[in-house]
Amino acid sequence: MIEKIDFDQVMDDRFSPEIHKKLKEGKVGIAGLGGLGSHIGEMLARSGVGHLHLVDFDIVDLSNLNRQIYRVPHIGRPKTEALKEHLLEINPYLEITVDQVTVTEENAEALFSEDDIICEAFDNPENKAMLINTLLEKCPGKKVIAGSGMAGYGSSNTVITRKIMKNFYLCGDGTTDIDHGTGLMAPRVTICAGHQANMAVRLLLGILEE
Repeated sequence: MIEKIDFDQVMDDRFSPEIHKKLKEGKVGIAGLGGLGSHIGEMLARSGVGHLHLVDFDIVDLSNLNRQIYRVPHIGRPKTEALKEHLLEINPYLEITVDQVTVTEENAEALFSEDDIICEAFDNPENKAMLINTLLEKCPGKKVIAGSGMAGYGSSNTVITRKIMKNFYLCGDGTTDIDHGTGLMAPRVTICAGHQANMAVRLLLGILEE
């Protein structure tokens, strides 16, 4: 087993102790652990974010493997459990909290009360809107990063990050949805996840978009 001091030293050397300290202290919630959420979790873990909160009600199935981090041995297991295991293989000293629940308008405020930033990563547009609206209304001090428009195989350059309003950021092309022949594919989904993870890192470091 590699000691925690060794993990910390590598990150201090790579990013500087000051930046690593901010990332280690950051608390990010991820709502939905599919194509977006599973990759957001991995990117934040590799970036040195110290506290991750994984929220999903679902289990891994075969249809997930084309765009999510899971592998065949994960099929049938809760996504929260499988992702936590995967992230601890990257860094066994991460602090990871899991909630195997369906997020609702009634429980969202309490569920994400300990998180500084929430990355919205649902598939369903109605669920996306519910979570975003609930958090912005009931948790005005928290920062929300959502994804919208990443289906298919269009240009990577159309996936962008925009500040929509105070504490709300939207990643994606904003338009491309699932249609016949335009399903969710790993490259663009992962690019959008990268935008969300990068925005979370920037916010933890105090870099605010205008």
